[in-house]
Amino acid sequence: MSLTKEQLESKVQALEAELNELKGNITREKIAEMSSEVKDSNPYSRLMALKRMGIVENYEKIRNFAVLIVGIGGVGSVTAEMLTRCGIGKLLLFDYDVVELANMNRLFFQPHQSGQSKVDAAAATLQKINPDVQFETHNMNITTVDNYDKFIDRILNGGLDGKRVDLVLSCVDNFEARITINGVCNTHNVNWFESGVSENAVSGHIQFLKPGISACFACAPPLIVATKMDEKTLKKDGVCAASLPTTMGIVAGFLVQNALKYLLNFGQVSDYLGYNALEDFFPKMTLKPNENCDDNQCIKRQSDYKVYLKANPIVEEIKEEVEVVHEDNDWGISLVDESVATEENLEVAPGLRMAYSIPERPLRSRDGDGDNVVDENSEMSLDDLMSQLKTI
Repeated sequence: MSLTKEQLESKVQALEAELNELKGNITREKIAEMSSEVKDSNPYSRLMALKRMGIVENYEKIRNFAVLIVGIGGVGSVTAEMLTRCGIGKLLLFDYDVVELANMNRLFFQPHQSGQSKVDAAAATLQKINPDVQFETHNMNITTVDNYDKFIDRILNGGLDGKRVDLVLSCVDNFEARITINGVCNTHNVNWFESGVSENAVSGHIQFLKPGISACFACAPPLIVATKMDEKTLKKDGVCAASLPTTMGIVAGFLVQNALKYLLNFGQVSDYLGYNALEDFFPKMTLKPNENCDDNQCIKRQSDYKVYLKANPIVEEIKEEVEVVHEDNDWGISLVDESVATEENLEVAPGLRMAYSIPERPLRSRDGDGDNVVDENSEMSLDDLMSQLKTI
């Protein structure tokens, strides 16, 4: 029985589709098999090794946390991938944009995903990386009135088992969205991280915001926000923001590293950490809340925290200096620093100080004729002066 050209092409396409489906099933089986191997009992898991090394008390707890990410762009996409590879329990992804060819400098967006919503494209890729992670996607703008209540609902009820999410990560590129997240987190007392990269792509930062304890985003807003101007006036015709995957990856790394420290309770979480790529400079600081903040909920959280401190005062631990006792020191020999440090001789240059002062020279010098003379202000005894004279 002979087949026409169209029938042959149709049959070939059907066979190719069946082959691709088989490949997909094999790939999913392999992924599931690999995922099942990375269990707590696996002694070779690099992440579980953190527990064995004493860095993290219980790394398995990472599966019990849900993190909400707003903005799946340069920083947000890398952040989502890192958390997925770390085995986070659930990720809630928010973004209203679609994938464009200009987004190909991000880690996992691919040309064939052009036109898809960023959240759906990201979830499809991340699901293949780690099928154990739960994904929830929302292709919407959180700043609109229609979506505002839904955004709040997912923060309060979108976590595992219908609980509130454990952390909110802001990876947006506009002030309006940041102010929205700030207002929601202040109102419902939710800790969150804010992150950003400059328009020239050579600097960035992350900031940990704890309502009432640290400065919120409205406590020390950028000038464009403080003056209530329209941020669209910052845009110039024909000029778009620059983007470097290196800077995005570094800032995302800082963000995820501090999120892990916060969730798993190890190390010290940075209140503010900046990055200047031109000089490889990493400024750190802590911003206190503004008592005159424009956000009324921030003022309320500050009052609540003051009440909490009165009931639970912070007691600083005073470390006692332990005297060093040598096992073998029969003669009682010890080293004593006889130099006297003063503010004048310690200050060398702005930001630099000597560790100790230079000891004063002996109270003996030579006059213009080369003869030895003794300082009149010397408090040396007569016997000491006589001893010096004998050496002349």
